[in-house]
Amino acid sequence: MEFLVQDRGAFSWALVKMRPGDHLISEAGALFRVSSNINIDVTTRSGKSGGFMAGIKRMLSGEHFFMSSYTVTDSADAEIGLAPTLQGQVQLIDCDGRANWVCAGGSYMASASGLELNTQFQGFKGMFTGESLFYVAVSGKGRMLVSAFGRITEINLDGALTVDTGHVVAFEDTLQYTVGKVTKGLIQTAMTGEGLVMNFRGRGKLYVQSHNPSQFGSKLGPLLPPRRA
Repeated sequence: MEFLVQDRGAFSWALVKMRPGDHLISEAGALFRVSSNINIDVTTRSGKSGGFMAGIKRMLSGEHFFMSSYTVTDSADAEIGLAPTLQGQVQLIDCDGRANWVCAGGSYMASASGLELNTQFQGFKGMFTGESLFYVAVSGKGRMLVSAFGRITEINLDGALTVDTGHVVAFEDTLQYTVGKVTKGLIQTAMTGEGLVMNFRGRGKLYVQSHNPSQFGSKLGPLLPPRRA
């Protein structure tokens, strides 16, 4: 299976070339084109684990209840085109199995069948991040696609770094984090116009996005006309 990220600036997408025997899992709604010799199925399962509760947990992590499953139906090669909902970049991550990956809500896009998807409870600190209580945890060896709102940046962290909660895309679980204020006091934090931040520490890879979809939605929402019944 070959993953090709097609970079079109703010409108990146991914072309996945599949061979007979390949199996791909993607977030529901990511597909926009597909070869005629691809069978598309709907599942709540990814890897060895799954079922109804797995779908519920994915919803709590900002993903969809169902996932899309793709297999080649004959002996010919096939192609699948995938794109994120929001405009931004797509990143291909090679998971080597030495560390698991943690995807922030909504950033997971697709993965090869060798990777296992689960949900990771953030604990009570998740209540204060402004994000979902659960993250998507990815383990095993294989390739994974994640998407970002705006530009995505890879950071090889060896030490400490503070990131606004709404700008985290994915990170290796070798990194530890705590949630805190951007300044020491609540008043100062409110005056900066910033929210809570995630203070990362350790050694590992971290992907961040340049724009915050929640802030964008809060700005755009009041400008839209009211819904008609």
